[in-house]
Amino acid sequence: MKLFWSSRSPFVRKVMVFAHECGLAGRLECKRTLVAMNKPNTDLLKINPTGKIPTLLLDDGSALYDSTVICEYLDSLHDRAKLFPPSGQARWTALRRHALGNNLLDNLMLWRNELLRPQTQQSPETMAAFETKVRNAVAALDQEAEALGTDPVSIGHVAIACALSYADFRFSSLGWRIGNGRITRWFDAFAQRPSMINTAHVDQ
Repeated sequence: MKLFWSSRSPFVRKVMVFAHECGLAGRLECKRTLVAMNKPNTDLLKINPTGKIPTLLLDDGSALYDSTVICEYLDSLHDRAKLFPPSGQARWTALRRHALGNNLLDNLMLWRNELLRPQTQQSPETMAAFETKVRNAVAALDQEAEALGTDPVSIGHVAIACALSYADFRFSSLGWRIGNGRITRWFDAFAQRPSMINTAHVDQ
């Protein structure tokens, strides 16, 4: 399996963390792929019509995207405890947490895109709205931290950890830890897992 990959992308990292947690990282051939909002990757567009990463090219030549679909596919390939719980309350909790982590990531990336625009084109109101949404999500995660620490690792844990690590990577001045001690402690512990250590962001 070939994964179209970048060390900068938090959604790629979500797939890689998930693959490590499933014991499947060694089966992925990572192909460095450059994508940009204003410069579509024409080679990638031939495989994934959205032109986004991560994209997983299977051995039969078919492609899977986006990160959530790829993760669920990987979850079907191993015999360990599933990171997408199959049914019941555990499944809905994991999916809700995944949605919270994924939407936090979306807002962080949209905020960063706004910051990368020329200053004269930036919208202070839009950036203030992103900051409000991000801080509100982190505060919600602080309320969730105790349960995160006791529940089995799921796709929700992975998405949340990747979102918070991206906040550290691209928004070091945000100070999301201030006033959010419980989720800080959970994240600092989760960040020591081999799946996180082996997939750290690199700005290149």
